[in-house]
Amino acid sequence: MVGALYGESKLFSSFLGVGANHFLHSRLPVHQVFAYNPGGKHVSMQLSRTLSGLANLFNRRNLDEMQNMNRKRLRPGKVSPPRPVPDNIPRPPYVKSRRPPGIASGPEIHDEKGIECMRASGRLAAQVLEYAGTLVKPGIMTDDIDKAVHQMIIDNGAYPSPLGYGGFPKSVCTSVNECICHGIPDSRVLEDGDIINIDVTVYLNGYHGDTSTTFFCGDVDDEARKLVRVTKECLDKAISICAPGVEFKKIGKIIHDHADKHRFGVVRQFVGHGVGRVFHADPVILHFRNNDGGRMVSNQTFTIEPMLTMGSINPVMWDDNWTVVTEDGSLSAQFEHTILITDDGAEILTQC
Repeated sequence: MVGALYGESKLFSSFLGVGANHFLHSRLPVHQVFAYNPGGKHVSMQLSRTLSGLANLFNRRNLDEMQNMNRKRLRPGKVSPPRPVPDNIPRPPYVKSRRPPGIASGPEIHDEKGIECMRASGRLAAQVLEYAGTLVKPGIMTDDIDKAVHQMIIDNGAYPSPLGYGGFPKSVCTSVNECICHGIPDSRVLEDGDIINIDVTVYLNGYHGDTSTTFFCGDVDDEARKLVRVTKECLDKAISICAPGVEFKKIGKIIHDHADKHRFGVVRQFVGHGVGRVFHADPVILHFRNNDGGRMVSNQTFTIEPMLTMGSINPVMWDDNWTVVTEDGSLSAQFEHTILITDDGAEILTQC
């Protein structure tokens, strides 16, 4: 799940949004990690001078291009109650404790049994996401997508990881148009021309599989299609360089370079993360140019989940403390996979 920031109360990973590794391990409330006041609007990371300089780079799209935008801005809809999960389905620890989870230190590295469990959870997540995509059409509510996703996950004996994570009320994230990540499914009806990211995470046999895709709803214009295509290309390019010994910072560089080439912005406040027996763990995967240390190792699992924007890269959080949208209302797209580092490269775990 991204795209996450969820500190002690919510860590932004994309379900973590962070600036540097030591922020993740501080276990501070999110409003202390970020310059964000609950009930306020803007979300901005408290970055080092180096990262602050990166954050002040010019936006990729001229704001004049956004002036003729006919699309209506998103507004919150009605959120239905959380859906029940059968008692026999194991819950992640954060659900039982009802406490906001922290970020686990140390990478997720697996033995052969763990790898097979990761493959199973990743495969189920991919199958659920593929099914969710078939539901995307004008006239359907995002809450209908949540209902279908929830049912398919529990029918397969798994738990929908977002449900109850730091108080998140639904079983999937549905981020429409200018929503960067963590959109809460509600009564809003999808319209012709929308784009929607659906972010699915399942907890199966004690392991999380995490993936997302941005789908087209009806007749989508060429610029939106290009944004989605380039975002997918960023993910694919990043995965292609992953292998034992590769520096994590190379992921951010290849994504940022490709986004720059097409004049799209890269969201910095939400990151990829280690995933496996816990939802969010080391390493922190930054999707922009950075100088963070660390190298990939065999049998390690983590997500890569770039978020690109057509205009401003500045995120604004709604009063629900989850939904994050672009400051100027410009479109945002995201793709995500959980990958396993193998002896000679990387295996995508979240594909059918």
